[in-house]
This record gives sequence, structure tokens and C-alpha cells, in this order.
Amino acid sequence: MQNGALTGIRVVEFAVFAAGPVIGKQMGEHGAEVIRVESVHRPDGFRLHYPPFKDDRPGLERGGTFAIFNNDVLGVTLNLKDPRAVELAKKLVAVSDVVIENFVPGVVERLGLGYPSLKEVNPRIIMLSSCNQGQTGPRAEQRGFGSQLTSMSGFTHLTGYGAGEPPMLLFGPYVDFIAVGFGLVAVMAALDYRRRTGKGQYIDLSQYESGVQFVIPALLDLQVNNHVPGPQANRDSRAAPHGAYRCRGNDAWCAISVFSRQEWEALCKAVEHPEWAADARFATFEARKLHEDELDRTISQWTEAFAPREVMEKLQAAGVPAGVVQTVGDLFSCPQLAHREQWKELPHREFGHYAFEGPPFVLSETPAEVRRPCPLMGEHNEYVFGDILGLSKEEINRLSSEGVLA
Repeated sequence: MQNGALTGIRVVEFAVFAAGPVIGKQMGEHGAEVIRVESVHRPDGFRLHYPPFKDDRPGLERGGTFAIFNNDVLGVTLNLKDPRAVELAKKLVAVSDVVIENFVPGVVERLGLGYPSLKEVNPRIIMLSSCNQGQTGPRAEQRGFGSQLTSMSGFTHLTGYGAGEPPMLLFGPYVDFIAVGFGLVAVMAALDYRRRTGKGQYIDLSQYESGVQFVIPALLDLQVNNHVPGPQANRDSRAAPHGAYRCRGNDAWCAISVFSRQEWEALCKAVEHPEWAADARFATFEARKLHEDELDRTISQWTEAFAPREVMEKLQAAGVPAGVVQTVGDLFSCPQLAHREQWKELPHREFGHYAFEGPPFVLSETPAEVRRPCPLMGEHNEYVFGDILGLSKEEINRLSSEGVLA
């Protein structure tokens, strides 16, 4: 990619799962040369342990989750338990700009790849460590996963159907993907600092703290009103009706939000039930909140006669906020996403053609480009260790046979 925003930047990635690799993926889509370091002795968990797999058959190159999080990166193998592999990793860092890792604090240091060691071989290097709870503090070395941090950050407490009902864990390791955004911004800031000063720096990113940033309204409610917010299902303290309403079809729903008197009256007119606006139970916002269960049942009796898109279009035409609750299948056929080129089909050895996901923003002068499918294990060893580090084919073959490039 000759004209990417990050063309000329080289990234070395010692990372697994999502919180590190997705940062590298997004940098790769904007032109950076991203080198993903793995080992056949301990593959990324997304390769082997997390479905979906092609044809429901697990395999090193068949993990769909790994695939969608690792396009536009190069893949090499290094057995970092071998000192010769560590030396090769340092040589790679010496000719790179950014290092990304997301292991438990202390792991890269024990391998000899901590920031002080890497700074010796490349004083301008920028290193991002993205771990559960940061590099310091009483729980810094606690192992965990994004789902755990989702609960620790307060999301699980705020998600559910109210008092007496169990909370609902948000889909997947939600905080991982919040941390990706903060990590990418931090790396960009560090690159700009280096451009101005010539100095690299170390970035200590806490995924836990990243998650806390996204529950600020609840924290403010506690600070200002001494109120501890709790789960309120799909309701909102400022709106009624507000929720996801069952529609005609199998597990079909439409979300509706009414925040003003004008919107409520428009809804009543659009659904051809003007009498609802005069009903004492629903005539005012306060009355609708008081009789919210009855209101939801009344709305549902109407929505169940229509398909979700019909409900959405009728209400949107009347100026009422409404939207179809889309399935994953809907996302792949969404005309808006297709127009924005969110999906890019690329050939893959195991998957055939696979839809990879582009970034959610477009730079007018240097748009991102999804060019390369996820790497096979060690696919780019010859290019990286030969063309970049200058090893001969004989040396590469010997190191492979001796388990260094493994």
C-alpha cells in the first residue's frame, strides 16, 4: 500500500486474542507493515479454541474469529523460549517503530523483551502493553479475560431486567474492543510525539480502566445524586415507550424510543390509534412511566402484526425513532454497510472466500484498504527473516529445523 496514512511504519506484534491484534490489524489496513509473532507451541487461542470454525471442524487455520481480527498483517513464528529467537525478535524491533503486546505483566520482561531491553536496541521504539489492569497496582498480575473485565467495569451490573433478575453478560469480551480504540489513539499520540521530539515511549494501557470510561454517566449519577444505577431492562428514565418490541416473524423485533410529547402523538397517529394519546394512562410522560408495563403490552399488540421493517418504516416516516433489531445475517446484507464497503471478500486457503471487516471510518486522502487475509502460521517467515533481517534461505531452513522459527 503506497499511499496509506501509516505507510512506512513497521509494527511488531507479540499479542493474542483481540485487545492487541485488532490494533495491529487496523494499523495494517492504513498501510503499516504489521508483523504478527506467534509460536506453534502456543498458538493464539482464537486459532484453536474459539468457534466458529470452517465447517465446524477446529484446526490451526480454520478459526473464523482469528481470521476476522488478523487481516492485513504478516505472520511469522518464533519460539521465544529459545535465546536465539529472542535475539531475532530484538533485531526485528531494531528496524521497527512500534511494538504491541498484551500478555500478563512480567511475561515479556522474563523473555528479555521488556521496554528497557527493547529501548537499548532501538531508542526510538514505541511499545504498547495492553493488559487486564495495567502494569502496576495490587491486582496488576491477575490473569483474566475481557468478559471478566466487563463485569469488573460495571457493565454487567447495569445490564439486565431489574431487581430480582440475574444480570446479563454483554456479548463477548466487550472491554477488549473498547481497549482497542484507546490503544490505537495512544500509539498515534506516541508516534506524533516521536515525530516532534525524536523520542519513543512506553504505553501502559489498562483494559479495566478503559471499560470504566464507558460507564461515566452511571458514575456521575452516583457522585451528583448519590444514586447507584441498576439494570432497567430496555427502559430509559427519559423516554416512554422505550424498548425492543416483538414483531411478526421468528424472533423478530423493532426498537422504539419516544422522548417527547410530539413523538408520542406522532406514534399514536402513525399506528392509527389516536385514542392512545387521550388515554389517561398514557396522556403524559409521567403517566406512561407509571403504567409502563401496560404501555409496553399495548405497543406490542400493534407491532406483532407487522414485520420489523414495516414497523420501522411506518414510525420513521412519522418522525418517531425506531429501528430494526438486526441479526448477524442482516449485517452481511445491509445496503448501508455494503455502500460503505464495510465487508471485503478475500481468498483464504481454508475458508475459500471470506468476508473481512474494514475500519468504521474513511480518511478522504488516504482511505484504508483491506488487502490481505489473515496469515497462515509462519506464512511470511521467509520474507521477514530473509528480506528484512537478511538471513539466507539456508539459515532460515536451519533455524526452522532446530525449532527456533517455530
